[in-house]
Amino acid sequence: MVLATAYVDEHIGEFHNKRISAISDLSLSVLLKKKNPYLFKAKNLEIASDFVRTLLDAHLSSQEETMFGQWLEKLAIYVSKLVDGGQRPATTDVDLDFTREGVRYLVSVKSGPNWGNSSQKRDLKEAFKNARRQLQLDPNIHMTFIEGCCYGRQINEDQGTHLKKCGQAFWQFITKDPEFYREIIVPIGHIAREKNVEFASEYARVLNTFTHEFLEAYCAADGAVDWNALLAFNSSSSPLPRSPSRRSGGQQTSR
Repeated sequence: MVLATAYVDEHIGEFHNKRISAISDLSLSVLLKKKNPYLFKAKNLEIASDFVRTLLDAHLSSQEETMFGQWLEKLAIYVSKLVDGGQRPATTDVDLDFTREGVRYLVSVKSGPNWGNSSQKRDLKEAFKNARRQLQLDPNIHMTFIEGCCYGRQINEDQGTHLKKCGQAFWQFITKDPEFYREIIVPIGHIAREKNVEFASEYARVLNTFTHEFLEAYCAADGAVDWNALLAFNSSSSPLPRSPSRRSGGQQTSR
């Protein structure tokens, strides 16, 4: 699968660029609105830089998992097109449609085995059922539905409505190559060092900027975290305005 690994080498930079953009485009206010302030209090985060770093890292971890999962899904679709002429169906909610040895496969590509909650997994089964109703035009064509996960393991593949293939089993199904899941790890690492240096520089800039903003808006004059102000911004029906001059004076609210 030389063409596939060449694709990885050529496109891996897209993930790194999105990762850097994800941190460059952030704002502290957006982060504070999305996260649970009670959790941070329970973790006793009373140092501004620690608070901001934990906030930032939690956000980035979730973002990176999603972005890289989407990148792997694109790779799977690309490889399927090379091997079997796979394409996205125009009328269904699945990602891939191809025929191999008289069997028509419809595949929903996921990043890993724990990609969704029980409701989302029920929706996937319904999507497969709907696809069968829409596409089963020839009774002589056998249709098989696949939940394909780009990493992980799945011992019991039979899910009733479909098969679930993960990790090596999924990549081997898509590429017919049992070693493909190993082969892509090398080009995935290309330019990683260079891009991680760039990311680290941007991370430091954002962390310092957000820490300064947090100190100004959500810390009292003595430097202690003003949890009342933080809660008001995050959860109050009538949020208090942020006050950049909070540390310059005024009475400290209770913590």
